[in-house]
Amino acid sequence: MTKADATKALSHFADGFNKIRRTLDPSLNPKYEAGAMLALDQAKVKAAHGLHPQGSPNVKPVTFQDAHFAIPKQTGWPKSFLADVRTNIRFSSGDYIRWYLVFGRDSIDAPWRVTYQATFPDNRAPELAMDHGFAEAVPAGGASGLAADPGTLSASYADYLNSGKGEVFAPGANTDAWRQTRVRDANGVGVRILYEDSPANFPPVALRTKDGGALVFFATYYHQQKTVSPGKIITVGPDLRGILQGPMKKKTTQMAISNISTQAVKVPPKSAGGKVEFLYRVDAKTSLKAQ
Repeated sequence: MTKADATKALSHFADGFNKIRRTLDPSLNPKYEAGAMLALDQAKVKAAHGLHPQGSPNVKPVTFQDAHFAIPKQTGWPKSFLADVRTNIRFSSGDYIRWYLVFGRDSIDAPWRVTYQATFPDNRAPELAMDHGFAEAVPAGGASGLAADPGTLSASYADYLNSGKGEVFAPGANTDAWRQTRVRDANGVGVRILYEDSPANFPPVALRTKDGGALVFFATYYHQQKTVSPGKIITVGPDLRGILQGPMKKKTTQMAISNISTQAVKVPPKSAGGKVEFLYRVDAKTSLKAQ
């Protein structure tokens, strides 16, 4: 794997990503995306297609410039690398947002496709450890040397959100604050929402940081069972009808909602102690079904 190969993969994705945004054709997503990114972005495209079945021909293309690549030495499959690129999308401050795109492929004959995507506040990304121009891929299991092994994060996060128990994750918007928001929303006026989180089977991607920790990308699922009181009905807006499963009942008081969530976190080295810190999280509804 060379920088030229990575540049070619990035160009291929850029062309495909903009074609998907322009046509809103979810059948195109698997050609350019895989894993968690495919599940998340294809759900968004399906929802958008339901609202704009003719596509969005006037959408502004996303451009990638000033690309930097973190390519680890890897034996066997799957393989991955990270592209850090400046987009033509701006923060509210006016600065251009950088995207961090994880590319992966499962075999020599498979195309490079994006498996995770993240942005970081003010473009402040953890500094990766580099050795003679190569990044270091961190193993998912017990040889990681981290406070939490990358392969355990999906299950640990799902367990924490379900129970509130555990000492793996630092307090913040995506941990204790999110649980508090769920408690508040679970019993609204005339509305009850039950939450259930579960791990995702998409392999995490972890790269060693300069301080001995790791930048880790992983995914989870969460499900909602929404019930409204008698006399009320649940309606699905046009922006979500593209992911509706089965016919929409005219009068339904229960809705099952499935979501995928992808995360980028900073995991400290085991020797330093500390907890896993969330740097980025995004989710998308993948399906709705009237009960």
